[in-house]
Amino acid sequence: MSRNTVRRSVATATTALLSLGGLLLSSHPALADVSNGGFESGSLTGWTSAGTTSVVASGAHTGTYAARVGGTSPTNGDSSIAQTFTAPTGATQLSFWYSVTCPDTLTYDWATATVTDTTTGTTTTALAKTCTNGQGWKQVTSSVTAGHSYTLTLVSHDDNYAGDATYTLYDDVAFTTATPPPGLTQVSTDPFTNTSSQHATELEPDTFAYGNTVVASSQVGRFTDGGSSDIGWNTSTDGGTTWQHGMLPGITTYQGGTWARVSDPAVAYDAKHGTWMVAGLVIDSNVNGAGVSVSRSANGTSWQNPVIAVGNDGQGYDKEWIVCDNSATSPYYGTCYVEVDVTSSGNAVVMSRSTDGGATWSAPVAPSGGPSGLGGQPLVQPNGTVVVPYSANGSSIRAFNSTNGGAGWSSSTLVANVSSHGVAGNLRDGEGLPSAEIDGSGKIYVAWQDCRFRSGCPANDIVYATSTNGTSWSAVTRVPIDATTSGVDHFIPGIGIDPATSGTTAKIGLYYYFYPNANCTTSTCQLEVGYISSANGGSTWSSPATVAGPMSLSQIAGSTQGSMVGDYISTSVVSGKAVSVFAVGKAPAGGQAFDEALYTAGPLTVSGGSARSTTHGASTVPSPHVTRPLPIRH
Repeated sequence: MSRNTVRRSVATATTALLSLGGLLLSSHPALADVSNGGFESGSLTGWTSAGTTSVVASGAHTGTYAARVGGTSPTNGDSSIAQTFTAPTGATQLSFWYSVTCPDTLTYDWATATVTDTTTGTTTTALAKTCTNGQGWKQVTSSVTAGHSYTLTLVSHDDNYAGDATYTLYDDVAFTTATPPPGLTQVSTDPFTNTSSQHATELEPDTFAYGNTVVASSQVGRFTDGGSSDIGWNTSTDGGTTWQHGMLPGITTYQGGTWARVSDPAVAYDAKHGTWMVAGLVIDSNVNGAGVSVSRSANGTSWQNPVIAVGNDGQGYDKEWIVCDNSATSPYYGTCYVEVDVTSSGNAVVMSRSTDGGATWSAPVAPSGGPSGLGGQPLVQPNGTVVVPYSANGSSIRAFNSTNGGAGWSSSTLVANVSSHGVAGNLRDGEGLPSAEIDGSGKIYVAWQDCRFRSGCPANDIVYATSTNGTSWSAVTRVPIDATTSGVDHFIPGIGIDPATSGTTAKIGLYYYFYPNANCTTSTCQLEVGYISSANGGSTWSSPATVAGPMSLSQIAGSTQGSMVGDYISTSVVSGKAVSVFAVGKAPAGGQAFDEALYTAGPLTVSGGSARSTTHGASTVPSPHVTRPLPIRH
């Protein structure tokens, strides 16, 4: 067999990064003592070179220049750059970025990097041998001790074979500080004791902020086959630092109402009428989603009995959402909108509106073309245009709009087909459902879990698309939480944007759940909550932080569709700080079956960072790829 044949029969492989340091909560300014770490001198000053090396003025991670190790023509053996430095006071990590061009296989060509602590005489492989092509920039961090001396060696290896030259770009070498994950604050707990649902359980929260007030709601006391004992309210008047909580009155029989259960909480605020609203899906004794309730409050802490906005008409409903037009210059200022799907009519999507602070609601109308789907999240642009991204039953994300205050609705347009990895452990994960937000100028961001950037679909990333008009959408963009070869599975995103920011300075906070190991089982999966932020409209992102977990699946509520923290979570950004509440399961005590309550990591600064988002490297998704078509989700 010829050498060429042997080489081409070896499958291309990539190796996950080794020796990654603790997760960074935010990207901090680089500390001193790395000379020319961004190569902005236009040369390799400060570095010791071997083999074929240069500085290039195109394709840098940031700035103008990057180091190229290896050549665009084949070279023989290792090329490298190295520098010795002392970790300054406060440094906890050494970070660098790399981008490999390796059209061959790992057997013959690769990039690699080592960090040698010359104070202790130990060497760490910061970047294991890696051969990828066209995957873009990736970040590596390695733990360091302040005051120790280190030698960083950045290598690219090529076997001098014609036609497949391998080289690696390196950039932004810097010491950084790592902020430890924040402490958790418990926001509320399940007060119910009825034997028909699971206690203590709280899950599936939504949040909304107006000014410094944040209102969150969730299911409380989850039934295995749908719905909960009631919806809880949780209100902060200081931007998410401290909280009050209670239960909404008059919905279920457990709080003086007539309905058997309630589900799918969603929060809105009507600035014109000074009214907070929490929408819910009321469920009858036959476990049928019977309609949409709206509970109202002037202050977020004293709540009226609900009105029925849609339904109570013998039909089936699911997955409602609510929003209000809060732009004083909009011709429809003070109009609120409810979206819901009619399960008894094939998930037909319908819309209703209110112009009196949610006291009364119009008869529901269907958008043009009669779309089928669920999980719509309506958003209102400053000019009054309402855009409604929704899940086309898990297969794709689509959107429709209204330019006349909800009197009529357009036909839907495609945002993107969905390609998703089935989350392990029989976790109910909201596959295919969007999380949508809007910046101060009206630019819409729609996020969901998707595997298109990972070869073979072994795990999900959080991705998003944007639009300024609700009809034309950007390419799908990957949030750079970790490498596409990491083996980490990310899902149930909750995206939030500071409404006082927009465009290239839009501040975005993103909370999400994840498994550190996507290939786990019901008994071994470890569920965690992560956070990442962008201060420039999603162009670059901070390093991620783990804010909660790990928790086992046995510590969260069960449902007929899997263990459950919720089909969705939510983020609100207040004065540049991201606020979310999320379900966390802990080992139960005192004879309870569960200890699953709502927690917050506190308002976290949207600091952003240098990890670039990307639209490159995604597989084409001409048709949907989903593992489980969405059933009724109450």
